[in-house]
Amino acid sequence: MEGAMEMETEQPDSVCGGAEAVLSLQPTSSVSIAYHSLFGPHDDLILLELDEKLLPDVLDHRVTIRGQPDEDAVLCTQSRTYAVKFVGTSNSVLLIPPSDQSALCGNKQDCDEKDCDKKVVAPVIKVAPGVMELVEVAPRLDRLRMLLSENPYRFDEVLMENNNRSLYRWDDLIEKVQASDDELITGLQALSAVEIDEHWRIVDENYMDGILNMLLHNSVLNDWSLNGLNESEVIGVLQSDGFSHKIAHHCLRIFGSKVEEGVWRLDEKRVCVHFARGILRGGKMRLDNFMGDWMRKIPEGMQASFDMLEGEVLTEKLGIETWVYAFSVSSLPYTPAERFSMLFRERPKWESKDLQPYIRDLSVPGLSSEGLLLKYTRRTQPTADAEPVFSAR
Repeated sequence: MEGAMEMETEQPDSVCGGAEAVLSLQPTSSVSIAYHSLFGPHDDLILLELDEKLLPDVLDHRVTIRGQPDEDAVLCTQSRTYAVKFVGTSNSVLLIPPSDQSALCGNKQDCDEKDCDKKVVAPVIKVAPGVMELVEVAPRLDRLRMLLSENPYRFDEVLMENNNRSLYRWDDLIEKVQASDDELITGLQALSAVEIDEHWRIVDENYMDGILNMLLHNSVLNDWSLNGLNESEVIGVLQSDGFSHKIAHHCLRIFGSKVEEGVWRLDEKRVCVHFARGILRGGKMRLDNFMGDWMRKIPEGMQASFDMLEGEVLTEKLGIETWVYAFSVSSLPYTPAERFSMLFRERPKWESKDLQPYIRDLSVPGLSSEGLLLKYTRRTQPTADAEPVFSAR
């Protein structure tokens, strides 16, 4: 601002101008400022610097501050998450209350017509050492997976006592997980979570295996087409086999896609990957043995290929034999630093084609996949035609 401000002690012939006096200050003009009678640190007053696109959300109370006492706070809009960082400033930033707070002024004179010729003084109530800035960050969803993994929905669910079990409603999750509402919903979908009795749950893999096998068994008995499953008929049969309506519908949603209203088609890749995971839960296997077991598990009419398991398994050579073992991207941390750390603990060096499936889902605002690789890895390429190899930075 081109106008000037002078700090002085408030005089008897002055009038409390408030913040309006500064806002209306014209170029080349000046206004005196003085210490407010309540001048002090006022730690409850913090300056927040905002991008214009965020201003409507803040003014319309569409933002929330989220985080536990031991975490750095984040600010969330409906769809994005922002880290809140303090940035100090070398210039003095003076906070002046509006004139309607004149009751707080040291000199409580009414600014009527007879005072117009008196000097206007703006009272300073606080000197701010800096501002809070917002930086968009990825949602912190590792805690969501941790919370929901505490008590998966299992076969014996109806026999278990509800006392002392960690179950989480939506309101619990938005309190504990640093993510916007939209990002939290996306995270729940990625975990294949389902809301049961108002609590968000992930379903135990053995339970999902049981209900999928029952669906496939009934499709044979009832001559159902896996490309045209009648929703009400399937759910009705699964309910008669002891599964709840909610879980039966969840099975269709996880392993299928809706063709039209009331009709579903089982997704070949999702079903095949599910059976591959089940086989490899027993540990590392020779590739030829795994492929034999896998093909026997695949429902008739479906075709499985090893390419389906990108981001689900790794292979290694032991002598002349190739072995395969489970290593799913869905089990890795969401935080890039922790993700890359775990990847390089698994393998000190990665070829580009093997690494890509394990970093493709990482989303960091303002940083591309190439940027992530530059930040967290070292790239080597012996020749121009050779496959790039990445190691820890």
